[in-house]
Amino acid sequence: MKLIGWAIALAAAMATPAAAQQATTDETATVQAAQDPVALNEIQTMAPEPLKTTAPTPGVGEPVPGGWGTQLQVTEIGRDAAFFHDYWLLLLCAVISLFVLGLLLYVIVRYRRGANPVPSRTSHNTTVEVVWTVVPVLILVAIAIPSIQLMRAQYSPPPADLTVKVIGHQWYWSYEYPDHGVEIISNMLKECDDPALRQGERCRTGADGPPLLAVDERMVIPAGQVVKFIVTASDVIHSFAVPAFWEKIDANPGMLNETWVKVDRPGVYFGQCSELCGARHAYMPIAVEVLPPAQFAAWVASKGGTMPGGPGATPVEAPAGVEAGAPQPAGTPEAAEPALPTPAVANRATAQN
Repeated sequence: MKLIGWAIALAAAMATPAAAQQATTDETATVQAAQDPVALNEIQTMAPEPLKTTAPTPGVGEPVPGGWGTQLQVTEIGRDAAFFHDYWLLLLCAVISLFVLGLLLYVIVRYRRGANPVPSRTSHNTTVEVVWTVVPVLILVAIAIPSIQLMRAQYSPPPADLTVKVIGHQWYWSYEYPDHGVEIISNMLKECDDPALRQGERCRTGADGPPLLAVDERMVIPAGQVVKFIVTASDVIHSFAVPAFWEKIDANPGMLNETWVKVDRPGVYFGQCSELCGARHAYMPIAVEVLPPAQFAAWVASKGGTMPGGPGATPVEAPAGVEAGAPQPAGTPEAAEPALPTPAVANRATAQN
């Protein structure tokens, strides 16, 4: 037994210098790689680049103090609607207003008492009655034709590349990505000098956005792809509105409303609940970050989700006796979908407010 003990001690003593020598060799290789620019570049290339927070562009996707008109539109429907509003409706309203003003001034001067001591007894004029009937009808037709075309584009969405379920709460928003297994909770960020800010709680910075509009978790969507929003509420009526998308739709409890966007320009765009929903209605902003598709996929991965059909996607197994991908006969139960991960919610509105 003593010989066995001595053998074990001798083996341990011989292994210790070898391990120390291997560690020294690894450290030397690391130092040499750090001194070699080519090797250092390879190491940095292999390391995953962390996701960066996109800073908003001043004057884009947010209110502009003293600004005129609508916000810069980043969707095709928004641009068409803004053009219709700015160059057709407003122009038509201005022409009608000037015409009515001129007509009133003419009547005041032409038919004043001094110029007409004996008033006219005319009670009917066929020409005037035809004109004041036909002209308003023509004006309404001129407004209706482009309006119907715009509404048709809004309510006839193309096939969606991404679906986001938007849920309004008192007083915050939550966003679910059912095809990606991602769910986020979005609360407004307090100011750094807010007395209600708790120790260690994150406060708003310039990179987050303007006051009362910056949030801790932004909705993220890919640029150049059709995104369908399914909008509802958990308690009272809210309204999901993002002016730069020309987007506004009610979020009703117990109902699902649907709308869609296709944003061309990457960036950060802000909105707010546009329905009076309670005491803190003014403190449930909306922030949407639009990223290129590759960065959107990286964001999904950072949230623990998977892209549909990607390497991390869970395949749906076909029932026994049915070939994968083959059409199933009537009455065959569909394979159960994998459960979506539910992230821990650390700062719900009750804690935030």
